[in-house]
Amino acid sequence: MAELKKLNVLVVGTGEYTTGYVGGTAADSDKGSGVVALTMFDLRRRHKVQRIGMCGVNGKKFPGIRAHMQKRIGDVYENMDLSCETWPADDSVDPKSYIQASSTFQRGDVAIIFTPDDTHFDIAMECIQRGMHVMVTKPIVQKLSHHIELAKQASIQNVLLAVEVHKRLDPFYADARDRARCSLGNFQYMYAYMSQPKHQLETFRGWAGKSSDISYYLNSHHVDFSEWVLAGIARPTRVTAMASTGVAKAKGIDTEDSITLNVLWENLNDGTIGCGVYTSSWVAPKSDVHSQQRFFYMGTKGEINVDQAHRGCTVAQDGQSFASVNPLFMKYTPTNGKFSGQDSYGVKSFEHFMDACRAVNAGEKKPKDYNDGSLATVHTTMQGTAILEAGRRSLDADGQPMDILYDDKGGSKTEEPYAIRPHTY
Repeated sequence: MAELKKLNVLVVGTGEYTTGYVGGTAADSDKGSGVVALTMFDLRRRHKVQRIGMCGVNGKKFPGIRAHMQKRIGDVYENMDLSCETWPADDSVDPKSYIQASSTFQRGDVAIIFTPDDTHFDIAMECIQRGMHVMVTKPIVQKLSHHIELAKQASIQNVLLAVEVHKRLDPFYADARDRARCSLGNFQYMYAYMSQPKHQLETFRGWAGKSSDISYYLNSHHVDFSEWVLAGIARPTRVTAMASTGVAKAKGIDTEDSITLNVLWENLNDGTIGCGVYTSSWVAPKSDVHSQQRFFYMGTKGEINVDQAHRGCTVAQDGQSFASVNPLFMKYTPTNGKFSGQDSYGVKSFEHFMDACRAVNAGEKKPKDYNDGSLATVHTTMQGTAILEAGRRSLDADGQPMDILYDDKGGSKTEEPYAIRPHTY
């Protein structure tokens, strides 16, 4: 068996999910210590990662980021080496710093991209063309055409390209997926809701309504879940979107408050139709959870209800708001002084990808081996991108339905969409 060598990792993006640092302080959310950087430092502690680089736009933030990570990671957990190369320099601002940063990495190294949605395509393409394996936060891109281009380039370079969709590692969602596929028959109906409190609009003021929207940001979770559940069972064919407005615009942010996508799914075995309704919002009141997340799924032979936000664990503490906590996502509380969140699905999502990259680099696996649903690869997530783009286009066309097109040949129904066009009656 070939040696599984340690990985060199470039993290592109320095915001809430990477470092937990927002607006000069810890994020006012359930991710104040970040997820990506903490996970990479822990993987280095466990001898899976070696070199770590971090790339942003504004290098002037890095002194604050380093101090924040020392306070929230170095001072909390034992044996955490926080050494990290950074781009651009501490006195520089450079939106293209990822080009210089990625040039210092080699084929087989890894790039993890957590940046505004409209930057994903250019950054991912740069890293892929250098032969790096790449994981991109959801949505991987905003346009189906860009998704198809990235898929082709990943195949040419023979690298892994995947979407970071940690809900697939949530044991509740994973079990629901398997139950739906094994025993609930054809797809009939799904309703999914996901929200964040309205103060998040301030966190995302820099891009909200300018380069992306709440549907790309939050509906992407349950849209991906549907694509994962229904792979080989059903495919999306039409999307109609609607939105609520008022709160964000009162704050001077020109974007929708809530977006609902109505998606028709065609069952592949008999052509019958199911309906998915996906609603996301970032104007919810602050409550016992940072993010409300739930869905109802019905097949022809049964149904499932999952409330991801409430796992039966509540915490009340002096000086803190009452909270329903979810340590299944991220367990920040140390055990005997050490970080012990390795079984959290927020960590597993990255670790599974890193393990796959090590296996590919060692010649034990090929990138195409992971198109079996074990990873959300670029080749198996095109429907999700098509749904999200169609939703945006429907909103921009005042609610006109958008059809998702497939190149069916020889009587067989394919699952890879190739285009989106306005529906005509």
